Amino acid sequence: MAHHSRAGQTASPADVTDISHLVSSYYTLKPNAKHASERVSFGTSGHRGCAFSRSFNESHILAIAQAVVDYRKMQGFDGPMYLGFDTHGLSQPAFTSVLQVLAANGVTARVQEGRGFVATPVISHAILDHNRQGGDRADGLILTPSHNPPQDGGIKYNPPHGGPADTDATGFIAERANAYLSDGLSGVQQVSLDVAMATGLIESVDMIGTYVDHLAGVIDFDAIRGAKLKIGVDPMGGSGVHTWPRIAAKYNIDIEVVNPVVDAAFAFMPLDKDGKIRMDCSSPFAMTNLLKIKDDFDISIGNDPDFDRHGIVCRDGGLMNPNHYLAVAIDYLLGHRPNWRGDLPVGKTLVSSAIIDRVVASHGRQLMEVPVGFKWFVSGLHQGNLAFGGEESAGASFLDKQGQAFSTDKDGFILGLLAAEILAVTGQSPAAQYRQLEQKFGQAFYRRLDAPANDAQKSLLKAMEPEQVHSDTLAGEAIVARLTQAPGNGAAIGGLKVVTENGWFAARPSGTEAIYKIYAESLKSEAHLEQLLEDAKALVSAVFDAE
Repeated sequence: MAHHSRAGQTASPADVTDISHLVSSYYTLKPNAKHASERVSFGTSGHRGCAFSRSFNESHILAIAQAVVDYRKMQGFDGPMYLGFDTHGLSQPAFTSVLQVLAANGVTARVQEGRGFVATPVISHAILDHNRQGGDRADGLILTPSHNPPQDGGIKYNPPHGGPADTDATGFIAERANAYLSDGLSGVQQVSLDVAMATGLIESVDMIGTYVDHLAGVIDFDAIRGAKLKIGVDPMGGSGVHTWPRIAAKYNIDIEVVNPVVDAAFAFMPLDKDGKIRMDCSSPFAMTNLLKIKDDFDISIGNDPDFDRHGIVCRDGGLMNPNHYLAVAIDYLLGHRPNWRGDLPVGKTLVSSAIIDRVVASHGRQLMEVPVGFKWFVSGLHQGNLAFGGEESAGASFLDKQGQAFSTDKDGFILGLLAAEILAVTGQSPAAQYRQLEQKFGQAFYRRLDAPANDAQKSLLKAMEPEQVHSDTLAGEAIVARLTQAPGNGAAIGGLKVVTENGWFAARPSGTEAIYKIYAESLKSEAHLEQLLEDAKALVSAVFDAE
């Protein structure tokens, strides 16, 4: 895919969303529940949409919030609900809508004191911290579309385990919310914000302070401080912009927030590869500003708006490929967390690099390979039965030093701080550490392609069976596995993965766009990777053409 001619260049006025118009549309445009594109749909990270296209409006949030109240009542969750929101233009209006519904239903809402932004991992940690104390069970909602463009909004539900809800929960919530939309919000309880504030059900707490205090149980700050590292951080205008200085002050480490600006239009952002404003910390284009000044710091960290992703920048390697950093993080942690149980497996999504498989095997650990979606790691992390869970899209979390859950959602803070710990303890950057892994396990060539697909084609791909792969070879090698279920937990992939001795590809439909995605990796060469991709595209096309 060719990159946009202005990729990496700062957005122009013509690229910038009119936030006042966006917020007005949130309140004034009403969705038509008969149109599929305007209904509630929970993907791997909650419901996302745009007010302009009537896919994320006040009606959606009121209906979703009431559906969540119904769900938690049905499940017997009687504790407070922890609420957070990021810096997208629609996040704060949606946060207010949720408060109005929760108060009307008699649900206690806990918000950050000062009504400040709260990152996803902070909410996850707050839920876990509350529920460890026993008694009533808390859960949470985060208003965020993650790294999506400024015009988008999003809402995620985290049950008492602190991580993303599974399909049983999200399926119920979506179905109930759409029923409310179809009935013109009949049955949705709502009060004004003034009334909500007067109920005493909205409690201000310092979730960020508790999270920062507990970080010492996860990260070796003594090593970072002792190495006198200078750390550069670009919050990319996100919800952790005020959290990083608190971490620096608490642990007396040198952290410079290189861009403290919060702007709901994200007008300061360089354009991503497709010419859109997107706060993707795994993209070298979106991370251009931090990459320009990487030599000013020993290690640099970027995060997306809700801080569930991380981007690691090294002086001697630039922005690390997310797969490479996952491999380094896993290798380091398995050698530097002596209090972790020796039988704890390591989790990865099945579209992550095969280098991770080799790293895990070298430590004598079991690999748990699961479908795309962090929800598959939550139970293991929550119970302390999974050491690490990571996605190829730069999202991961891991246990604290004693082998207990710290956050069960993706945590951009601890993955960023871990990069500093790795440098402090080993004297080598994570980039240098990965080069050593390549020398030991071989070089990997990895790529993801997006291709157009209509709803019928996406349904065909999602329902594929191994028998539909008629060839015995892929890119010149014998096929050793045809997978439509993940080997780590037997869950449906929602697509297909085909594996040979030295390569693999996976194809799956997008849950939110009219595309399908092909992931491929060769452990031989760039030319072999190209052949894998061509064979993968031909195989998927044959499935489409057969119908």
